[in-house]
Amino acid sequence: MTIVLVHGNPETSAIWGPLIEALANESFTDVTTVSPPGFGAPTPDGWDPTPQNYVAWLADELRQIEGPIDLVGHDWGAGHVFGLMAAEPDLVRSFATDCAGLVHPDYVWHDMAQTWQTPGAGEEAVEAMQALPTADRQTMFEGLGMPAHIAVELAEASGKPEMGKCVLGLYRAAAQPALKNLGERLATADLPPGLILNATADAYVGSHLASDVASSIGASQFDLQDQGHWWMVTAPDLAAQGLAQFWRTLG
Repeated sequence: MTIVLVHGNPETSAIWGPLIEALANESFTDVTTVSPPGFGAPTPDGWDPTPQNYVAWLADELRQIEGPIDLVGHDWGAGHVFGLMAAEPDLVRSFATDCAGLVHPDYVWHDMAQTWQTPGAGEEAVEAMQALPTADRQTMFEGLGMPAHIAVELAEASGKPEMGKCVLGLYRAAAQPALKNLGERLATADLPPGLILNATADAYVGSHLASDVASSIGASQFDLQDQGHWWMVTAPDLAAQGLAQFWRTLG
């Protein structure tokens, strides 16, 4: 099997380094990362950063990877995984995501997302972020728990105009009821085995919504107690244990 990791915003595949090492300690070494256009990878000419186009991108990436595939998504990567499961679930053997609350009917976008979704205010917020010196953005990411070598890569990537354009386009195309509708599609889909990684201290997507979503889509749940949004950096060993336990049940 091949484990495929897909990240979100405002990130690059650098965030997966600690988890990849921890997975190797659990004897899972066939791991690859894919970077969404605009988030660590260049955007194709004429790229329209909608959820549907990111799902199509992810499907194309998976078709080029020898399977069976165990897919893991984080943040908007989780959103892309959920979109793929609603559209082409046969492309993977299993899926695992955090941020399950994204597709809960009661989910409300966090404050920054709502700013990005607001014309004018969103552009101002992105411009202000990108106007910061790289060193200041690195300090911000280190404050979120990133080690320096990861923080500097995220700082450099988040200063690129193409990331800003993709942030605005993606969040605006995903304004509610888009994710609520996606959750309804998932609840009636024929899905492969799934695992919800529930970071109980995630400030962006409430962990209290995870159990409802796991139940509605027939997925298992593994709680990452007291871990925040970047659990793959702050608790890679715990996350690797949960993932390994899930994959071993699949044979």
